[in-house]
Amino acid sequence: MSLARFPRDFLWGGALAANQAEGGYREGGKGLTTVDMIPHGANRMAVKLGQEPRFTLRDDEYYPSHDAIDFYHRYKEDIALMAEMGFTVFRTSIAWSRLYPRGDEAEPNPEGIAFYRALFEECKKHGIEPLVTLCHFDVPMHLVVEYGSWRNRKMVAFFTRYARTCFEQFDGLVKYWLTFNEINILLHSPFSGAGLVFEAGEDQEQVKYQAAHHELIASALATRIAHEVNPHNQVGCMLAGGNFYPYSCKPDDVWAALQKERENLLFIDVQARGAYPAYAASLFREKGVTLIKEPGDDEVLKHTVDFVSFSYYASRCASADMNAGNTSAANVVKSLRNPHIKVSEWGWGIDPLGLRITMNTLYDRYQKPLFLVENGLGAVDEVNEQGEIEDDYRIGYLREHISAMGDAIDDGVPLLGYTSWGCIDLVAASTGEMSKRYGFVYVDRNDAGKGTLARRRKKSFWWYKKVIASHGEDLA
Repeated sequence: MSLARFPRDFLWGGALAANQAEGGYREGGKGLTTVDMIPHGANRMAVKLGQEPRFTLRDDEYYPSHDAIDFYHRYKEDIALMAEMGFTVFRTSIAWSRLYPRGDEAEPNPEGIAFYRALFEECKKHGIEPLVTLCHFDVPMHLVVEYGSWRNRKMVAFFTRYARTCFEQFDGLVKYWLTFNEINILLHSPFSGAGLVFEAGEDQEQVKYQAAHHELIASALATRIAHEVNPHNQVGCMLAGGNFYPYSCKPDDVWAALQKERENLLFIDVQARGAYPAYAASLFREKGVTLIKEPGDDEVLKHTVDFVSFSYYASRCASADMNAGNTSAANVVKSLRNPHIKVSEWGWGIDPLGLRITMNTLYDRYQKPLFLVENGLGAVDEVNEQGEIEDDYRIGYLREHISAMGDAIDDGVPLLGYTSWGCIDLVAASTGEMSKRYGFVYVDRNDAGKGTLARRRKKSFWWYKKVIASHGEDLA
């Protein structure tokens, strides 16, 4: 399977997120953040969804983010492993509360600045370009408790102050930036996505879309600031991608899939095109949403992103009669089970052609370069008697998706790079598990937080190293 089609400047690498990897949750002056309040176990989903308020930590629960995989202390070792694989790009995020522990301070925390400067300098030392997300499911808890998080317009000023600090402090070290990770996920997982906690009887749709408007304003302002600080900065938006297929060719199903697709792409339409699309009016009307805008908001939104980044794990299916009883519970984005594709151990559809479809859809729609910043297979990995991890299932998944990525490039889709998700095992965002592993590097830690944290190369480590060395031509 030979692919001589990836651009010579194509960026190959992997991705982590601060909230799933760093740990050190109270070290270096860091404040509590939303993910620090999300437990492992039976209460996790209710907290993620904003249905169960969680403003203080409990003694009877385990919080995976508090230690995670200890990237905070082990980043040099981990970046060396990335360099050994040949990475030219590494996607990570900044924990907002490391720079602004409460979120509303006038000045940043020097220890937080020093940590990320050292991290990015370490990347540069190995010839790795950092790709940095400003807000990856990570809101300082003080902003949640004191202001109600993104439901409050004051968040825009707090975020843009934080963003300017990042652009100025890390100028020359980082040129690729993302504003909000999977911005559309706030509709499906409001607390983990945007720090939203709902009160009894509250109009949740109104709160979510108003919060999203505030994030869109903040994203546009951050994009403008990034370009002011350094015209060479490249800023992207980030979508939880995957097309919605109609479950059948019945016109009602086709219409349902179109509506789901529009709901999924609404915020990216604004970030990439600079205005709310025409269909937003009917969508808001159907949901009973009335956006509260300030004078000048429409002008602010015209500061569009330079590229569109996205995650792709699976495609989705929609029908006119979708309901809670017939949708998959495998992901927070609800979908009907597609009978034509296989599923992972966690019930996520495996659809490589869907990646090609998604890439063509996004480029046809936005005419901006794309960046695939999350893609991977969550699976249980076993260490055999020889101390090896034979993860051929992961190699197979990635081989097919990288091939599909190449097909989309052949179709004429410009793609800046590829960062496989969870390049080193980390805490799964959906379930809080360590046993749901994505990485090329195994981390000795279990779902209860026990283990040495020792790193071990998997079979896929050597495979991906070969893929990068061959510039995507050798996928065998």
